[in-house]
Amino acid sequence: MMRLKWISSLFVLVGIWGCSSPKTLNLVEYVNPNIGTIHSRWFFYTPAAEPFGLAKLGASTNGTYGNNQGWEAVGYEDGHTSIDGFPCLHEFQIGGISLMPVTGEVKTNPGKLEDPDNGFRSRFDKKDEIARPGYYAVFLKDYQVKAELTATARVGFQRYTFPDSENAHILFNIGNRQGESGAVRDAYIKLVNENTVEGYVITEPEYVKKYQSGATVAMYFYAKLDRTPESVEVFYQDSTLVSGNEIKGPGAIMCLNYKTKQDDVVTIKIGLSYTSIENAKSNLEAEAEKLTFDEVVQATTEKWNETLNRILVSGGTEDSKIKFYTGLYHALLGRGLANDVNGAYPKNDGTIGQIPLNKDGKPEHNHYNTDAVWGAYWNLTPLWALAYPEYYNDFVNSQLLVYKDAGWLGDGIATSKYVSGVGTNMVSIALAGAYNSGIRNFDVETGYQAALKNELGWEGRIEGAGKTDVKQFVERGYVPYENSIFYGTHSEGSSFSASHTLEYSFSAYAVAQWAKALGHTEDYKRLMSLSNGWEKLFDDSLKMIRPRVPQGEFIDNFNPLESWRGFQEGNAMQYTFFVPQNPSRLIEKVGKELFNNRLDSIFTEARKSIFGGGKVVNAFSGLQSPYNHGNQPSLHISWLFNFSGKPFLTQKWTRLICDEFYGTSGEHGYGYGQDEDQGQLGAWYVMAAMGLFDVQGGSCERPTFQMGSPLFDKIEIKLNPMNAVGKTFVIETVNNTPDAYYIQSATLNGKPLEQCWMYRDELYQGGILKLIMGNQPNEQWGAEKPPRCSE
Repeated sequence: MMRLKWISSLFVLVGIWGCSSPKTLNLVEYVNPNIGTIHSRWFFYTPAAEPFGLAKLGASTNGTYGNNQGWEAVGYEDGHTSIDGFPCLHEFQIGGISLMPVTGEVKTNPGKLEDPDNGFRSRFDKKDEIARPGYYAVFLKDYQVKAELTATARVGFQRYTFPDSENAHILFNIGNRQGESGAVRDAYIKLVNENTVEGYVITEPEYVKKYQSGATVAMYFYAKLDRTPESVEVFYQDSTLVSGNEIKGPGAIMCLNYKTKQDDVVTIKIGLSYTSIENAKSNLEAEAEKLTFDEVVQATTEKWNETLNRILVSGGTEDSKIKFYTGLYHALLGRGLANDVNGAYPKNDGTIGQIPLNKDGKPEHNHYNTDAVWGAYWNLTPLWALAYPEYYNDFVNSQLLVYKDAGWLGDGIATSKYVSGVGTNMVSIALAGAYNSGIRNFDVETGYQAALKNELGWEGRIEGAGKTDVKQFVERGYVPYENSIFYGTHSEGSSFSASHTLEYSFSAYAVAQWAKALGHTEDYKRLMSLSNGWEKLFDDSLKMIRPRVPQGEFIDNFNPLESWRGFQEGNAMQYTFFVPQNPSRLIEKVGKELFNNRLDSIFTEARKSIFGGGKVVNAFSGLQSPYNHGNQPSLHISWLFNFSGKPFLTQKWTRLICDEFYGTSGEHGYGYGQDEDQGQLGAWYVMAAMGLFDVQGGSCERPTFQMGSPLFDKIEIKLNPMNAVGKTFVIETVNNTPDAYYIQSATLNGKPLEQCWMYRDELYQGGILKLIMGNQPNEQWGAEKPPRCSE
């Protein structure tokens, strides 16, 4: 993999700027946003953005296509050769405010990839494209225009360098579908004065339609032009241009007309908000009113470097560094801001809420949009707890805002609207994990009550809160297989009954541990009993999880590799291992020898298909595999050998997954076209590459980190005083060659370490973990004492 082509660009080098700390490395050089962009989701490709920002700008190759179900891959794809616009907002179920510079006769629709001449899209060459954290540039061949993008937290910048043209134009494509936005219900664009454009778009995303019917997502903008247009026209998509300075309704587009000389530049600053045009204006004035495009590029790049520098790696291969920092970039890119600088935020009921302000007049915490938390406890939240606890704390406060406003936690939220995604709700684990990791700057009792209601509450439960079958789990101890609603979940059961039973057992355990820590003894006992619900679906004859029908019998014609029948996005072979709260009991029920032989053979077989879906470009290509790294239900399985007396096999298989499932190309990035889900697969790589993982996802009263096989010679994690006493935790390896997967021996702060795990609070004390590596397994190291799971 060659180094990214923009590294030599003088204006991005930290040393030339001179204003960065000499200890801050220019790690953005290792991030390649184009990795994994074949068949990537709408929110995946937004190079021009801050970490966790609201303004997320990027090129769209097929974002104007929209998508039918709300989750299909759409937006930007590495193999496409034309661009239909540059949207400013990219989130789960949110997309909009797209601009496009053109020359010549204005075409009134974006056109299609196979026929770009019949629309306003433009061809481009990959050699003319630059993408890195905080900046994007491309040359639009059909119009001879260079387009550049950057952003502050809530303000998007678009800069266009035009050719000599009597007919240069900037299109504000506001009233049409963008990515996952869903249908446009209303839109408005107005040229307020000679250099100001403002407006809004109101959309109805597919997941909002499903989980909060009747609700909408609104996006507002306030844009400042540094050059006044010669004239202004408006039109509805596929209709005729007419003179005018405002337009309202679905399909609305505004066309700003210019006469340009060669290399004339027009820069647009676009304040963005989910609450109002006035707040979009306030965001622009607070963050970017006096800043130039280049100053924002510099500042945003510095923010990325500061954020990436919290974990420093050295040694390893060049590809491993690129995968590591690109994965970390994705983990820090997703789940972006939803509140304004003044603390205003969109409430669930469509009104505007207010986050309390601190003594400096800034919000006490931020509010965020988020895809589902399904599986995030195995990758994102441990990473946030490790190096970004202030964000994790804000994430918890954000979830509690929705709970206080609407009465239920939401697994996924888009401008506070419920967008459950998978119809379940694992937020309880994320909340408990924050508390257990020492992250507690939130209303702990309210958080606990929200989590408790999420586990036990079924009366009046709304579909957007997920778990509409939880009544069955609470009363029976398991969810019965009931498929009268196609691919559905309802009060009498679910077509995903077995996976739901396993998930609810795990989340019940997480809240039980929290209850124990807070002294809620009766809650603790009840929830711990429910955490054993998975055993009710364990078929002793097959030593596997098997769905039961409402009458109590196991389902017939059972195929352990069949997906979607009792199991959501997975199968019985994968989901049988979904007992993270009590691996020792699972190992006991399966039998230790059979457990290890089965697990090892599963990985041996799965390796033949690159640990899941092979080279089939599809988010669900590995669902019928024995192991599928491309989806959440399997992500902890390779770490279970640490609990079954064979940690050397965790070391082997996690290293091979890092080397073979993950790649550095557009097609082979996160598997082949599999679903990275707002940083989850990237975060898994980051954790595995450091040799750290937590099968329990922070749910234990005293969480642990289990060990794998670090890819680097040295890893330095900068700890945060929010939840840590020490300043750094360092992992050093000796003899760590590409084939030296195996830990031979270990020391922690100079003392021999014979177990393959440590408590999180030990890591937060700071210190040095030193691992001696080798290319042959040491089958004794770490085998005798499995990681502790709190009871």
